[in-house]
Amino acid sequence: MKHRNWKSHAHAAGVLCVVIGALLSPGLASAQWNPSQGNWGKDDAAHVRVMTWNVKDHLCSTANKQEALNSWSAMAVIVASMKPDILIMQETGDNDGNGTGFAVDSINALSAVAELFLHGGVDPFLGGTVGSYVQKYDPTFDLPFIFVSSATDGFNRNIILSRWPFTDLNGDGRSTLNDIPFVSSTSYAPGGDGGIRGFQFAEIDLPDEVYAGDLVIGNAHLKAGGSGSDVIQRRQAAQNVVYFIDHWYNGGGAGIPDPNNAISDSPQAQTILDAATPVIIGGDWNEDEATNGNKGPAEWLTRAQFTGGTDGADRDRSDSAFDNALDPLTGSRGTFGGSSKLDYIGWQDSVATQVRAWIFNTASLNSTTAPSEVAAFPGLGTALSGAASDHRPVIADFALAIAVLCTADLNGDGIVDGSDLASLLAGWGADGPADLNDDGMVNGADLAALLAAWGVCN
Repeated sequence: MKHRNWKSHAHAAGVLCVVIGALLSPGLASAQWNPSQGNWGKDDAAHVRVMTWNVKDHLCSTANKQEALNSWSAMAVIVASMKPDILIMQETGDNDGNGTGFAVDSINALSAVAELFLHGGVDPFLGGTVGSYVQKYDPTFDLPFIFVSSATDGFNRNIILSRWPFTDLNGDGRSTLNDIPFVSSTSYAPGGDGGIRGFQFAEIDLPDEVYAGDLVIGNAHLKAGGSGSDVIQRRQAAQNVVYFIDHWYNGGGAGIPDPNNAISDSPQAQTILDAATPVIIGGDWNEDEATNGNKGPAEWLTRAQFTGGTDGADRDRSDSAFDNALDPLTGSRGTFGGSSKLDYIGWQDSVATQVRAWIFNTASLNSTTAPSEVAAFPGLGTALSGAASDHRPVIADFALAIAVLCTADLNGDGIVDGSDLASLLAGWGADGPADLNDDGMVNGADLAALLAAWGVCN
């Protein structure tokens, strides 16, 4: 979690200089993205990979968890091959929908299912040992932090799995929300919550030594169906949620949470998110913006009432963005049923930069393009997507603001200025704290580094 008093934190942590919008050098990690050669990794280790996936009821307690060409194994292999830092899933916990049991899993049961899915172990639901799990296919990959939403339509739940821990970022004493608080009818918000299955949020503590800010992730499975009432439910939920993001997390342009007192939240948030912390949302939003002929949930959630206006979901109140992901091997945009795009990732593009977004479908693969986990699966690897779900996942890599060690602030006052220059010159020709490049001598290279860092560290 990033501290609000940066200077006091900087003294404790070695004085960090925050460079908003700067990116960690791509040269620090070898290029990995080359699907035509079976390389699906991140270009840069500091990029944050977010994956959204409607898994069609298959992540549940009564699912067959043995290795075979089945839905459980297919999901595990695909997650292991894509290696998201944040995985958001919809339609989880529905045993009846999976055809193997009854009722929706409890929060505790589904949390245990997620642990089994990731790590394997003894199955308390069916007995025996889980035979297929994510770490079986990549032992180095993990998503140890799990948030199962309490919101349910009586059939399934939303779930967020994270590489990094959850933490309270806005001072309300909570790191997760099962659904947005009730929003009063105001402005463009019709009033209400995040819809039939809730719109869950998790506040995530990114490591301070790498990132200048933290991260908020939202996840939703909006109302399905094509009737007029279904459309209205989806769009009203989206309107309430975008109002919540703009006013509660980002202050609605006023610099304080909920400036219009329209959000029924207790306890109240004490502060808005810092300038380097983006909100990234995703899920099955159940409407294709390219073919609906109207302003659907993806547009509402990212642009609010006026496209191109100053009421948007971004931190600066401009429009946020939503993905235009394609299958990189076929060019298909369909995430459901071949051509329909129902699954989206949206982000605050003044804070986070999308490096790329894509749809993953093993049916598009061959022996050259398949990631190693798919290629090594004992069975027909190209059939895994069809076995896993009727939806294809959307994955996006994001570059966030990076924290850079401000070693040139020699006196620790949060600014590189004449005092630091005087200290450097006093140590000229010898080793010491002003040896910024650690070559054993304070010299012209250190002077150049100090001048390049000139100014306020925070």
